[in-house]
Amino acid sequence: MATLPNPLPRLATDPSGRSLGLQLPPGRLVDETDDGSWHEPLLWLADKPAAPGTWKVLGAPARRAGLLPVLVDVGGAMAGPEQWELSPGLMSYPGDHDAEEVLAEYWQEVAEDEAGVQPFGSSWPGLAGACSLAADPDTRAAQVADGLTDGARPRLKEPRLALVPARRSADIPAVIGWPGPLNYDSDVARLSAVLRSWEDRFGIRVTALGYDTLALSVAAPPTSTAQAEAVAVEHFAFCPTDGTTTLRAYAEELVGATSWSFWWD
Repeated sequence: MATLPNPLPRLATDPSGRSLGLQLPPGRLVDETDDGSWHEPLLWLADKPAAPGTWKVLGAPARRAGLLPVLVDVGGAMAGPEQWELSPGLMSYPGDHDAEEVLAEYWQEVAEDEAGVQPFGSSWPGLAGACSLAADPDTRAAQVADGLTDGARPRLKEPRLALVPARRSADIPAVIGWPGPLNYDSDVARLSAVLRSWEDRFGIRVTALGYDTLALSVAAPPTSTAQAEAVAVEHFAFCPTDGTTTLRAYAEELVGATSWSFWWD
């Protein structure tokens, strides 16, 4: 997996991050993987739970240093990323995959196995059109992150800020070898290719990761039912639902939504 030069090793001797233009709270470097210690740190993880404002304070200077912010939930059954069995060595490069080809492949399985995908059939209908930005993507990400750290989100039991050496926010899952959709696709770079496309069309940022959950901020959400239904097709392909909702009902929830969330089992 091609990545930028990793600035994280500098934090081993400079835990405050001052040499990178940062003022980091106490934290630790994580290099544990399913195959032992990785040859370099995969992420920096704060020791204490994140609070509203944390993302805004550290996000911008971290990006200038070549690190991207993401909230990591360490309060679930699998605790923190040290127990997640990260597999960066198994990941390909997101740029080597075409988002539409990936989604079309996923859609074939979803449309065959899942009811409630009307008005769409088994044939891939194509990518949804881009939506107009309603906010700056990084500003929207900070707002959504604040909402995820206010203690009112049951899916994030203990979110902590992490910093990842990634080219794009969409690449974060692939860079760390996140195992969330392992039972769906073991190469998370393919999902990151879709996330790159969503960055371009909908202004998303990867804002939070749990062991098997993903939360995105959305700066350019669909503003009409027609737009939302086209986006819902991509969501159903990206992460199949449990069959309890129809595509049309789900699409209604996407109109104007500033965050998207996904869960794999």
